[in-house]
Amino acid sequence: MLSPKRTKYRKKQRRAKRSLLGRATRCNTIAFGEHGLVSLGSGWVTARQIEAARVAMTRHVKRGGKVWIRIFPDVPYTKKPAETRMGKGKGSPEAWVAPVRPGTVMFEIAGVSTELATEAMTLAASKLPLRTKFVSRRGVA
Repeated sequence: MLSPKRTKYRKKQRRAKRSLLGRATRCNTIAFGEHGLVSLGSGWVTARQIEAARVAMTRHVKRGGKVWIRIFPDVPYTKKPAETRMGKGKGSPEAWVAPVRPGTVMFEIAGVSTELATEAMTLAASKLPLRTKFVSRRGVA
């Protein structure tokens, strides 16, 4: 699963939900592949969800073509254990998440037909917690 090799601090303060408002200003165009999966909503995507989407895509295209993952989970998500009283500090890191804004290209694929790419991206989208849209580079479809 994806996670940073090193971080300066083990725990991070939660970003305000305001930071996920508005359209993505970077990572918002297809840069590597021919087809992409763009988020329509904002939220956190965990490393497990990214890996599940990647596995679903690569299995459907039968390891043909090339897949790019354009998001990286670099924000630690902490959680306190169940049935724990309030106080006693911040919980331990539970998972790594990638904050995603609307318009972010999350996955790209190349080397497969448009129909196969559409089916693969649909399978990947079902593993993600956000609404998504399939897009193609100009002149491909």
